[in-house]
Amino acid sequence: MAFFKSFVLTSSAPVIEGNGVFLRVPRMSDFEEWSALRGESREFLAPWEPVWPEDDLTRSAFRRRLRRYERDLHEESGYAFLIFRTADRTLVGGATLTNLRRGAAQAGSLGYWMGKSFAGKGYMSAGVAALVPFAHSMLRLRRIEAACLLSNAASIRLLEKMNFLREGVARQYLSIAGSWQDHLLYARLSSDPLPPKLAPKP
Repeated sequence: MAFFKSFVLTSSAPVIEGNGVFLRVPRMSDFEEWSALRGESREFLAPWEPVWPEDDLTRSAFRRRLRRYERDLHEESGYAFLIFRTADRTLVGGATLTNLRRGAAQAGSLGYWMGKSFAGKGYMSAGVAALVPFAHSMLRLRRIEAACLLSNAASIRLLEKMNFLREGVARQYLSIAGSWQDHLLYARLSSDPLPPKLAPKP
């Protein structure tokens, strides 16, 4: 992990290349585009996310977010990425690997979000398809876990397309949209087939 961290904390952070997308760590210079995309997608994202703090889209909140990401990186407990369309370097969404457990577990949790105007066009599939091999190979995670609401059909399709196996239901697993909600639990192992390299729709 020292190799990865040494690059993240410089201006030449590593880039994960996908099919039609690339992922890289967030920078302060991303604030305007990130804030605009999240802001215009608020109603679209709200049913699937924890309640946003009142100042969530402010520059100071974004700066705190970056400090938290850097702390997680130093502690090797989490990795955050923004997802960009390769053709024009437009921000389309984000993905995280969090709650990394080493020792006997070698596991972590996958999370993701997509801007409303880019949803359903294959960008998240391409992003996750690129991130999964990175997590298994470079981060040496044997197991990647993910959870989604029982009603989130798009997320269910994505995870199953990426060869995540449904393992059960966790009752009142997370507080989403202001209430504790049940979640489907998914996971894939490093020994499972790699996801296909999917291209976004034009």
